[in-house]
Amino acid sequence: MDLKEQTVNLETEELTAKYDVAPPKEHILVKHKPFYNFIKRAFDIFIALMCLTVGLPVYLILILAIVIDDPGNPFFIQERVGLNGRTFRMLKFRTMYRDADKMKPELMGENEYDCVHFKMKNDPRITKIGHFLRATSLDEIPQAVNLLTGSMSVIGPRPFIPSEQAQLPNDRLCVKPGLSCYWQIADTTKMSTEAQLELDYKYINERDVGTDLKIIGKTLMHIFRGGNC
Repeated sequence: MDLKEQTVNLETEELTAKYDVAPPKEHILVKHKPFYNFIKRAFDIFIALMCLTVGLPVYLILILAIVIDDPGNPFFIQERVGLNGRTFRMLKFRTMYRDADKMKPELMGENEYDCVHFKMKNDPRITKIGHFLRATSLDEIPQAVNLLTGSMSVIGPRPFIPSEQAQLPNDRLCVKPGLSCYWQIADTTKMSTEAQLELDYKYINERDVGTDLKIIGKTLMHIFRGGNC
């Protein structure tokens, strides 16, 4: 067993003890919860409408700041994989320079996370206003549109781009993706793919109103502490 495998196994054991998660299964049985799904959908619509109306003046200021910092479309639109493998277009405020995608191949060796998605702490592609938006998670606000359309929920496994999801089991797509999930609020900053999957399965098995409210509360605490969801 090499060092990487030892690290993953150790992290898995720590997560199992801390979050009481079961090892990932190749297939999981998803319980049908019509009342919970109704409440969840109503809550998603309520939150989306609140975000899009109450904060509108602030969003206009942010859009102006993004364009001044780096002229161009203030929104970042990316294809993600959602419920049952259906793709959708996820919206965010743009936090990177317009040519960020062209720079990504050169930075792949700097990936600080042992998982399928790329992330580095001091990413040179992030704009000045982008650092602020990410630190406050305000870049996620446009996803309120995704909540309204039903392609996303407030809480659920985070959606990946098709090339990343292709490296993951499809059974994590049996519930609607969300703005936040267990592994995004975990104390571990460099979580492996195996650990992320364990927490996704934990949510799928435990999802209910109480679980969602618990994750929402921890997400808000995480943001107030300066964490990026």
